[in-house]
Amino acid sequence: MNEQDIPIDIHVNKLSDWLVSRRIADKNWQKNIKDVRNKINEAIKDMPGNEKLIELLSGSYINYFHCQEIIDILKMTEKESKNIFGSYSSQRMKDWIAVIKSYEKDSLYLAEAAQLLARNINYEIPSARKQMTTLEKLSNEALTKSQDAVKSENVLKNEFNIACQQLGIKGENIKQELVEKIKDLPDMQDKIVKNLIPDIKSSVTLYQNFCGNKHCLPVIKHLIEKGNTTVYEYKYNEAPIKVEEPPLPFSLTDNADNSNEDSAIDFGDDEGVDFGDDDANAEIDFGGDAEVNLEVGEINWGDDAESQDANEIDFNISLEGSGIVIESDGMSGGIAKNDEAYTLFDSPNYRDSLLDELYELESFLKLRLYELSTSDKNHVISMSLLDHDTDHDAKSINNMVKKIDAVLAALTASTYMQIYQIKHSPKFVDILSNKLKQKLRGIEKFKQNQVSYKNKSVELKECAAGLVPNLTKMIEQTKGLLKHIEKDISKRYKNRIVNLIGANL
Repeated sequence: MNEQDIPIDIHVNKLSDWLVSRRIADKNWQKNIKDVRNKINEAIKDMPGNEKLIELLSGSYINYFHCQEIIDILKMTEKESKNIFGSYSSQRMKDWIAVIKSYEKDSLYLAEAAQLLARNINYEIPSARKQMTTLEKLSNEALTKSQDAVKSENVLKNEFNIACQQLGIKGENIKQELVEKIKDLPDMQDKIVKNLIPDIKSSVTLYQNFCGNKHCLPVIKHLIEKGNTTVYEYKYNEAPIKVEEPPLPFSLTDNADNSNEDSAIDFGDDEGVDFGDDDANAEIDFGGDAEVNLEVGEINWGDDAESQDANEIDFNISLEGSGIVIESDGMSGGIAKNDEAYTLFDSPNYRDSLLDELYELESFLKLRLYELSTSDKNHVISMSLLDHDTDHDAKSINNMVKKIDAVLAALTASTYMQIYQIKHSPKFVDILSNKLKQKLRGIEKFKQNQVSYKNKSVELKECAAGLVPNLTKMIEQTKGLLKHIEKDISKRYKNRIVNLIGANL
């Protein structure tokens, strides 16, 4: 086989060592290359305004092969300085010719080109590709986070809408709408009293017969007989002539965004209490029109009839039934105030009593149901007082239990309990409204995150796209450099084929 036909294969990473081992380049070539670089830097300072030169010199490392292209361009721009002997009088041309000669001494250009080729292939190009991959990955992650923000926003929106739907509010002015739901409470209570309470009358009668006490379950019996009356009427067995229910302990306006002072509980007092006065001689106003003189005056014991005026208190009024005021027109009854103004369902104390009685009645019926349904008579405490009662079998007792459960379910339903707690607990209103507002803040935050991540994704994608031209240019320059090196080495070995392997471009 002819030696001319045998190709020369050189690995890119071993090219510098190969050149030194073949004594094509000196092993200390890096010391000499500094002078060449200095000459290039000086020559660049004086260059003609040529577009090809500007493109050639912009953003690239000037090597020997670039210098050859620069000289070819200067031959066109500096042709007027060429004399009859074929040499150029232009200093620009002289500078670049000197650079070429310095490069060619000891094949400095080839050693430098080999190093530049290995650096581009092993570091520069992979680094640029890795940077692009990282930017694209970050862009995709930002886009995924934006999509996740949309999903989270929809989840919070759904939770918010469901919560508002359960509470029966629109969710526009949360606290005010929650407080206004108190208006629905009487209707809900009336439905329970009319539709459910009468159904448990037979259960109450059965329990009375068992206990032998007509005064058991007093709250339930009162609800069956007279309905959901005021506590006043339950206590005194007569309706009040006037009901002054305690004012709501909060404002109907939504003050969640105001200061802590604005969200303080309003106890219905418009004027502040003055506990002191700078005037040491200030007198206490007891509510009368006349001033009270504590220093001078005698006690009127009521002996002198003439001393009594028209506003004299009549101590002959009967005080039977504390809290009842006898009006001048002769009608019985009084004014229901404070807790006595609440209905039995509304009053926290009597509501608890009602629930206790319902659970007591339910437990009795379940025990009776168990007694009727079990076959093991040895483990049953027989309700002997009801053994003669044949009107209620296991089926009827079971129906009674279901009716009581229906009443308990209505009184402890989440919607009913929320409205009830709204009326009696300002803190609960704040907690409930804050939970809903927290969801709204979360929705707004996810909206902002969605836009932010989406913009970030676009920005990163643009950065990655901006690296493409530089990477493409670097790959093209590296391919050109590889061909120049192969061609140069081929000339040194009688034009044998030279293959630089390991260049994954």
